[in-house]
Amino acid sequence: MATSQGNDQGKNSQKDDSQTGQKSGGSKRGFAAMDEEQQREIASKGGQAAHQKGTAHEFDSEEARRAGQKGGEAVSRDREHMAEIGRKGGESRQSANREEGGKSSSASRGGSSEQHAKAGKQSHKNDEK
Repeated sequence: MATSQGNDQGKNSQKDDSQTGQKSGGSKRGFAAMDEEQQREIASKGGQAAHQKGTAHEFDSEEARRAGQKGGEAVSRDREHMAEIGRKGGESRQSANREEGGKSSSASRGGSSEQHAKAGKQSHKNDEK
């Protein structure tokens, strides 16, 4: 009978752990128990040691390009996130135009109004056939 009580107590303690959001088996220990700053310091020292030893991985430009591309693709799948980025960009552009004192919209595209006029004259759209 004592063993069944022991098993019941074990089950109860696991229930309690799951209710508190902690994994059964106790609290965090070691590296996981440290705050983020301590973890970063230790990880940084490990990275430095690997570089000194010559065993650290270093990206070449092609590998870095592929990694960046994969990250960009992953981020762009989040449509809500991309919409938020677009909104912020639009708001930033609007506020920049307001600060310029309401100058023409061509100023936000770069170049002076004279340069825009010259480009318009050179455009093939204006050629008569």
